[in-house]
Amino acid sequence: MLAKRIIPCLDVKDGRVVKGVSFVNLRDAGDPVENALFYDEQGADELIFLDITASHEKRKIILDIVEKTAEDVFMPLTVGGGIKSLDDIRDLLNAGCDKVSINTTAVKDPYFISRAAERFGSQCIVVAIDAKRVAGNMDEATGEAWSDDPAMQDVILGLPVHELTWAISTHGGRKMKLINAVRWAKKMEELGAGEFMLTSMDKDGTKDGYDIELTRAISESVSIPVIASGGAGTLEHLYDGLAFGKADAVLAASIFHFRELSIRETKEYLHARGIPVRL
Repeated sequence: MLAKRIIPCLDVKDGRVVKGVSFVNLRDAGDPVENALFYDEQGADELIFLDITASHEKRKIILDIVEKTAEDVFMPLTVGGGIKSLDDIRDLLNAGCDKVSINTTAVKDPYFISRAAERFGSQCIVVAIDAKRVAGNMDEATGEAWSDDPAMQDVILGLPVHELTWAISTHGGRKMKLINAVRWAKKMEELGAGEFMLTSMDKDGTKDGYDIELTRAISESVSIPVIASGGAGTLEHLYDGLAFGKADAVLAASIFHFRELSIRETKEYLHARGIPVRL
């Protein structure tokens, strides 16, 4: 069995690491390069940088951060936020990252994933899915209209919603889309995605644990790796995401940034409970 991965995530805004709850109420968590070096020494399996503002004028800053990080950090690095073109992917890969994470642009143009995978290889194309629970005819289920492409009609979320499911959001959680998250994952895999970073908007920053139902639903519906994200607060939560959510990796931010848990003790705990990890 392949080793499960432990992945710290650095949300970057204006060149600083920040952390909030459900994508808002951000607080400073330090310098991104210093954080990256710390996690490399701790034995993290990978690291993810997300430019959460993703504005055009900040792109130079994130490239600088990637370049500085890649000089001294040798674990795999994924970067996301504001990727709009194949040139953006090329620039990030040239700056030293190993994979790119794409959300909003994939929703605007699903076939961008196909073009990216064809140009750079599926192994470096991560599709980020920010999913929110919708059940019943709820306000959250009245997001923006989406695509009239006949090939995409099967992923559109029908209303009213009569059972638990998940819609997805874009633009850093600011815009909801009438897209069924599980069907979207299947479509993205078909189009060439190599991995998913799956974040529960309901759980993000709460430390109440991952959305296990969501994670398991996506993991069981696709054959490519799924990274569980959003809600980790304890060692047991990380175990649950892997054992019951069937994720291939677990991502956490607050518990690592504010030194509540170390990568080492996390891996030792998981190993003791029978989860294969790289020690």
